[in-house]
Amino acid sequence: MRIILDVMSGDHAPLELIRGALLARKEYGEEIILVGDEGVIRSLARKHSLDLSGMTIVHAVSGIDMEDHALAVVRDKRDSSMSVGLHMLAAGEGDAFVSAGNTGALIAGATLIVRRIKGIQRAGIATVLPFPHPCLLMDSGANLEVTPSNLEQFAYMGSRYMEKVMHIENPRVGLINNGSEYTKGRELERDAYVQLSDAEINFVGNIEGSQIPTGVCDVLVTDGFTGNIVLKYTEGMGRFMLSTMKNLFTANMLSRLSAVSMHGKIKELKRVFDASEYGGAPLLGIAKPVIKAHGSSDAGAIKNAIRQAIEFDAQGLNRDFAMFALDHEERIKARAKSRAEAEKAREKAERLARKQRKREEAQNQTARSDDETGQAE
Repeated sequence: MRIILDVMSGDHAPLELIRGALLARKEYGEEIILVGDEGVIRSLARKHSLDLSGMTIVHAVSGIDMEDHALAVVRDKRDSSMSVGLHMLAAGEGDAFVSAGNTGALIAGATLIVRRIKGIQRAGIATVLPFPHPCLLMDSGANLEVTPSNLEQFAYMGSRYMEKVMHIENPRVGLINNGSEYTKGRELERDAYVQLSDAEINFVGNIEGSQIPTGVCDVLVTDGFTGNIVLKYTEGMGRFMLSTMKNLFTANMLSRLSAVSMHGKIKELKRVFDASEYGGAPLLGIAKPVIKAHGSSDAGAIKNAIRQAIEFDAQGLNRDFAMFALDHEERIKARAKSRAEAEKAREKAERLARKQRKREEAQNQTARSDDETGQAE
């Protein structure tokens, strides 16, 4: 397998990304193609004694900055490492693409250069939230506005991802809402509840914000605006909790001694809240695997993002998505027709029942009148 790595994007580019590529090559044995300024890459390799022998470098003269407009990847900076790498992926010169760069630019570039899977209406960012029970959040920032049909596609793709990559059997899908009742939320959530209830997934209903960290579901679906707020709040809360714990355990000599005795537990807790353990966030719905690594990724996180790309491709997820999307709209129409027919049948049954009750009431009234007449005689 050939993984294309954009080494000029991210807070620690390009050195940490080069190191991450070397770690991944050593551990996974796959071919990794570095895309970036070749002169800079080779100079850093010499300075830090990094062995790039056998590794392909594709030259790109610039990078996409975090301040760049999302469409810069297809307009102003087509010579950037992100644009060059995505064009390579689209042309079949690699099997997956990994970048720690500008999220908006990566989504725009993946959608316009690599393209979506036929039948998939929107690609979404699928981020595993760092909780003791991992939960996939989709969409976590790609689409500010969505439809119930988009959410159903997110739910299906997220379910298959958690099943095949995270090895969770029959993943539970929840819809983020401001209440557990099916009547809660905006029109989007109310309509989505109906559609998800009929979908071929394990839908467990609405999930309130307070339930998100508790392991009540394996996949959370929502629009990208809400999802990004949930993601950023979760990341911030994780950092806050770890910082608070550090202050508690370094307050005095006694607390430091306590920290030594609990070193293993503290280390495990840090690992649980470390999003880099999961590698990166795949863009589900794109025709070929595209992985968004965190902007602050170090070498270890980049290695894990590359592992994510390898697992994504190995599981054949895009083939599953393509088969699902093939007749998705027809299935939605068929379900809507079935619901309409069931509603019509229910209304007809109620009408017949009302008529029957009226006939019985009339018969009873007649019987009572006859009884009264007989008694009077």
